[in-house]
Amino acid sequence: MHKQVTVKIDLEEKLARYYIWTVGCQMNEADSERMASALEQLGCIPSDDPRNADIIVLNSCVVRQGVEDRVASKLDSLKSLKSSPRNPIIALAGCMVGPKADHLKERFPHTDLFLRPQELTYLLEAVSERTGACLDAHILSLPFKPQVSALVPIIHGCNKFCTFCVIPYRRGRERSRPLEEIASEVRALVKRGAKEVTLLGQNVDSYGNDLPEEPDLADLLHELNRIEGLLRIRFLTSHPNDMSDKLIEAVASLDRVCKHINLPVQAGDDALLKAMRRGYTSEEYRILVGKIRSAIPHVSLSTDVIVGFPGESEEAFQRTVSLLEDIRFDKVHVAMYSPRPGTIAQRTMGDEIPPEEKRRRREVIEAVQEHIAYEINAHLQGQQLEVLVEDKVKGKWQGRTRINKLVFFEDKRELKGELVKVDVEQTTAWSLRGTATQQK
Repeated sequence: MHKQVTVKIDLEEKLARYYIWTVGCQMNEADSERMASALEQLGCIPSDDPRNADIIVLNSCVVRQGVEDRVASKLDSLKSLKSSPRNPIIALAGCMVGPKADHLKERFPHTDLFLRPQELTYLLEAVSERTGACLDAHILSLPFKPQVSALVPIIHGCNKFCTFCVIPYRRGRERSRPLEEIASEVRALVKRGAKEVTLLGQNVDSYGNDLPEEPDLADLLHELNRIEGLLRIRFLTSHPNDMSDKLIEAVASLDRVCKHINLPVQAGDDALLKAMRRGYTSEEYRILVGKIRSAIPHVSLSTDVIVGFPGESEEAFQRTVSLLEDIRFDKVHVAMYSPRPGTIAQRTMGDEIPPEEKRRRREVIEAVQEHIAYEINAHLQGQQLEVLVEDKVKGKWQGRTRINKLVFFEDKRELKGELVKVDVEQTTAWSLRGTATQQK
């Protein structure tokens, strides 16, 4: 899976520098955070420029062809660095690396390591060999200084095999982490400064199905809700088939669990949903949304939609638009269908819808959703909302409400990690702006 790297770093450099570039989902972001923490425990320090780095890692995504092309272009741009005095270790990580990497080795011969998701050992071995650092076999990759909102993977892989999706082939079948292991990690993150955690999984609602005790996500939420110092808990991504009544009740009743659910629908046409192997009809999805809103009246909902899937007629597309107009999501992530090598759709279906038509359909949905989001957020003007402050961006504090609304405000105080009451004075489809009123 990897080749040995034996060139020593420049002796004038006392510390090796690492550069990590990440694209894709929040699971990739979490993997990169843990990779960085492990490298720092080997004595490495971060660099924001690959030209000044001794270790370069590209954490890749293949969910769409455009993203994969970006990764390939970035990797090609690093080729000249192998002949530089640093001769950096170059690693390609993430979903672009499947069970077999021979074709990648031929395509990118200047790359030293090909690492599948969560495959960290080979990188640490190569870095340890190059730097002379002692490699602890039990090295802990938990971030030393986590963000205010920390990412915590709780289940890896996916068993669904939706026809358009390559994730099960790259990340494998579902593998849940033990409940107590997750709880212990969250307690450690809180002690290190985290105020919120987002529990991650390709299908987070399947958590625990493969564990001997068979805990579920609701059980985990109850356990984490008791952790002192943890202010908020989020989770994603959910699957409509696995959103149980028990989980809905947990979200409704637990005070630290945020009232926001990401529930991908992908399409509003039943024939398309069947072709995608989603396992539900549009009516069943609508009934589930009704159940969620009945139990959690002020819940915010986001969803994912694919346009241009094989067989999507104009009538089928309009049924998706109608579903979005009826349900009125707070946020919609829309993507144009891109055939992914090895998936059921790529093997058995065509890709007959022209790119320009896919773009038109995407733009239609984006326009519809912008109008809906603008109207939803306009109702928040004049209200006072509780915001967990995450960071300062271009001189303004940035944070999110419990229903996942992005809020910006100005204040001279140091407020990172604080819960602040903000009077909302201006709203757009994408964010809110206001003035903080709560004294620190």
